[in-house]
Formats: sequence, C-alpha cells, structure tokens
Amino acid sequence: MELNLPISEMEQGMRVEGFYLLKDAAVKKASNGKPYLNASVMDSTGSVTVMMWDYSGSIDEHDVGKIVKVRGDVSVYKNSNQITASRLRLATEEDEVDLSRLVPIAPIDTDMRFQEVVHLIDSVEDEDYRAVAREMLRRHEETFRKIPAAKSVHHSFLSGLLMHTSNMLKTADFFAALYPEVVDRSLLITGTLLHDLAKEREFVFSSIGMATGYTVQGELLGHLVMGAQEISAVCAELDIPEHKSVLLQHLILSHHGNPEYGAAVIPMTAEAELLALIDRVDSRMEIYAEILPTLQPNSFSGRIYALEKKIFRHE
Repeated sequence: MELNLPISEMEQGMRVEGFYLLKDAAVKKASNGKPYLNASVMDSTGSVTVMMWDYSGSIDEHDVGKIVKVRGDVSVYKNSNQITASRLRLATEEDEVDLSRLVPIAPIDTDMRFQEVVHLIDSVEDEDYRAVAREMLRRHEETFRKIPAAKSVHHSFLSGLLMHTSNMLKTADFFAALYPEVVDRSLLITGTLLHDLAKEREFVFSSIGMATGYTVQGELLGHLVMGAQEISAVCAELDIPEHKSVLLQHLILSHHGNPEYGAAVIPMTAEAELLALIDRVDSRMEIYAEILPTLQPNSFSGRIYALEKKIFRHE
C-alpha cells in the first residue's frame, strides 16, 4: 500500500491510500441502473480520475474543494491513470493532513510576475488607460495575486490568475509591437489586465483558496458582464472619456470570442480580436501542459472536453 503518494508518481497496478483535494464529483447511473461516483482528486503534482462503483456514499458535487481520503487501485483507462476506489470519505478534524502537499500552486515566482505586470502597466502611454489599469490593479491586487483563473478548465491552481494574465500581457505586448499600424497598445494592454479580474466575484472559494463553485452574481451575470460594469463605474469616477470606457468594456464583453463560448458580443476591434485569440492560446496551452504529463509517450488522451478533442503526446 502506497500512502499519500504524489499523484504524478502513481503507476498502474499500485494500491494507494491517502488524502487528496476533491476537484470534481458527480454521482451517475450505470447501464445496470446502479449508481457510481465519477470524481477526480488532485494534489500539488497533478490530478487523477477516481471511479467508485455501486456507490452508496454521500460525497457529491457539493463537496468539491474539500479534502477526501481515498483507498483504491491504480489502472490505466484511455492512456491516463485512474483510481478505482474501494473506500472514500471526507477528511475529519482528527485527520493529520499536510495542506502544503495538496494545494496546487502556480509554478511561478509570484512577486516577480506581479512586478512584471506593474512594469507593463507603467509602460502604457495613454494616460487615461494607464489610470484605469492602475486603479483596477490597486482594487484587486490581493486577490489577483492569489486566486485561480478558473474552477477546473485551466490555471485552476492558486495564483493561476496572475500566471494567466501575466502570460497574456507578454503576448499582447509582442503583438502590439508586431502590428502597430492597427493595434492601440495602450488599449490592448489595459484590456488584457482587466479581462478576468471580475472572477474574484464570480467564484466561491474554499478555505484554502480554490474555486469550488459560482456566486449568485457569477451564475446570473458572469465575469464578463461584471467586469464591464466595474470598468464603466471606474471610468466614470476617473472622468475617462466615454469612448475609451466603451472600448474597454467591449474588450471584456467579447474576450471569449464567440457567443457559444460565453462572449456577450463578438470582437469588433483589432484589440478585441487579439485579446480573444491571446486568451484562447494561453488557456489551451495550459490544458496541454496539465494533460501531457499524465500520458505515456506516443499515446493519445481520451476526449478532453475543454479542447473538444483528444491530444497526442509524442516522444
């Protein structure tokens, strides 16, 4: 029996037991009508699917973000590890759990990344856009440095939003220099900084900082609308010209690219087009970064919902 084995070290045939963070959970019915649990758990090294058949326990989607104790056998399904659990329960106060082993944290120097963000904001030439960026960063600095960028799809670890946004800012800076004749760098850099800040109010966070669900505002409005609303209010407070406020709001409302992906409107400026593309590139590359280490060389993954396809890990 392997106790508290890091997920990245699990191999087919192992019997494991330990404490992990519940990432997803859903109770479903098998073809024979019996219930089963389809879940996933994570630690600081990765995540793994957990299946429990003939399930009669009480753990479900309402427990996402909590710590669970799992016992089971590791197998390989569609070229990825999974645990077939024989026992599964929530951790109790009496359990000795090392949180530092479980909490996934962005693989970055957060102080250095934050200073890089500040440097790029300070380089914004337009005084109005720079003022909005600085004020929004001031309002959101604490959570911006700490919270995940998503609940589960990409950058869903602590400081994920900082990592995601700083990656995007570097890319935005590059494209602004490549296409200076069509791109307003000040607008693009500012919109890139602001694009996901409203996730602070979109998600419900667990006691250890992981996104576990959505707030009422998050469900009814979403971070695009809430972000545009805050930008409108801040621009009014700072007496920013209305046309600049509208352009910034457009970048936020359109940064998912298409309505089928959650955009309120489609991108209709060069800066909005670039922001949507940059967001898509960084989120999808992070999905590859998280999935590829779980695959054997020269093998395919199962279908990945967020990418709408399976992917291949080459040598």
